[in-house]
Amino acid sequence: MSSIDARGCSVTGATPSALAAYERSLAAFQSWRSGVEPALAVALQEAPAFVMAHALQAYLLLGSRDPRKVRLARPVLARAAGLPANPRERLHLAAIAAALGDDYASAKTRLGEVLKQHPLDVLALQVVHMLDHITGDVARMHDRVASVMPAWSRDLPGHHAVLAMHAFSLEESGEYGRAEDVACAALALNPLDARAHHAMAHVFEMSERVDAGLRWMNAHRDFWSVDTVVATHGWWHVALFHVAQRRFEEALELYDQRVRAQPSCEIADLIDASALLWRLELAGGDPGRRWAELATAWGAYIDDGFCSFNDLHAMLAFVGARDWDRSRQLERALVRSQALPTRHGESTRQVGLPSCRALIAFGHGNDTLAITLLASLSELAHRLGGSHAQRDVLNLTLLRAVERIRRPARRRPRPEKSPLALLRGG
Repeated sequence: MSSIDARGCSVTGATPSALAAYERSLAAFQSWRSGVEPALAVALQEAPAFVMAHALQAYLLLGSRDPRKVRLARPVLARAAGLPANPRERLHLAAIAAALGDDYASAKTRLGEVLKQHPLDVLALQVVHMLDHITGDVARMHDRVASVMPAWSRDLPGHHAVLAMHAFSLEESGEYGRAEDVACAALALNPLDARAHHAMAHVFEMSERVDAGLRWMNAHRDFWSVDTVVATHGWWHVALFHVAQRRFEEALELYDQRVRAQPSCEIADLIDASALLWRLELAGGDPGRRWAELATAWGAYIDDGFCSFNDLHAMLAFVGARDWDRSRQLERALVRSQALPTRHGESTRQVGLPSCRALIAFGHGNDTLAITLLASLSELAHRLGGSHAQRDVLNLTLLRAVERIRRPARRRPRPEKSPLALLRGG
């Protein structure tokens, strides 16, 4: 059974009602809104042989930084692999298999092949955009989105999402003015595109337009914080603007009420929490008891051996809490991982282990070692993945260590105190 999706791509195994449900799910996925899974469940119930519905289900799991969730994509792929499929769909299944085999490079190659033949395959674009982001491949992310733009027009479903991806890739490439224009164009097509609002938050952050960023996020909060999957991260951006204004109480209030309102163990939430508390304390704020709770939550992921970006943020929490037992456990786990011929092994050797050791040194007040390690990462830090704004935590730590070296009269942290206690002492 063959049908055509809303952008003219042939799909196998879909009924009209299943295809309609799939399009609703895909539209929510494109805009980072809630409702992806329920609509997708309807599509699969209506048409169990709908290959692209299985592919979308697998991609939702593969997008996680949690290896437990990623592994759940294996039975999804197994179900899809036995179904009739066209060549485009088989490339999708091959990309899923490669990602499950920890071969992100091959997964990106397969999806790149899809886009060369089918530039309107918005799911392929969204997933490879995500993989470029996870692997820190900024140049490829920019060029890949730009290459499909000529095939798109505003009357095609999902054009706003393509523009939002283009805006983010422009921002990550340092083209802030163009990024803002493209994000606004995306929002003109769909004001509920939370991804485009997220791109705007990054534009304001990276161009250091703190007041304008805070006004934008507050004025549009109902669009990015209600019924979206990016609400916590959006509040993280708002809190960072408060930190930049040295309004620490407001930032901590957002941490308590929005970023960490529930003791979530979702890795994305833990990453935002670690980055916010560390940046706040570098700036002179006092997270207090919050570090201990966060370090305990991160403890379950010490032995994941999956993602250096996760490892870095776990170490932020352990050092922030002065939880030296957990920090040593993570360091030992990374020493073991660096010898492995895996994606995580390579990133651990290049950036994961040295960046975590730098944080430990910084927490112990060994600024010379912290500076040496952090300075050596300047050409490799992008391989951690994530955005410039997220990786900036390393630059900010380096600058603070340099400042402490230049002002030796300031108090050094003592073992019984917070690792950054001198920041509160002026």
